[in-house]
Amino acid sequence: MAEATLEQRMTVLEERVRELQDAMISRPAAPDWLDCVIGSMKDEPAFDEVLAHGRAAREADRPVEGQAK
Repeated sequence: MAEATLEQRMTVLEERVRELQDAMISRPAAPDWLDCVIGSMKDEPAFDEVLAHGRAAREADRPVEGQAK
């Protein structure tokens, strides 16, 4: 009896997996989130300021030439 129950459960699971696979195949592809973001900060002074701060932080972390590590 336990084996029949296990087999029934496996059959149900396999059917559900097939349904999920079919749903994923028929689902339209989501737009690439990166395409939605690229260019969205163009000509934004605040974003240019953020880039400048990031650049300054990276340059501050660089070792000075001739200085030992």
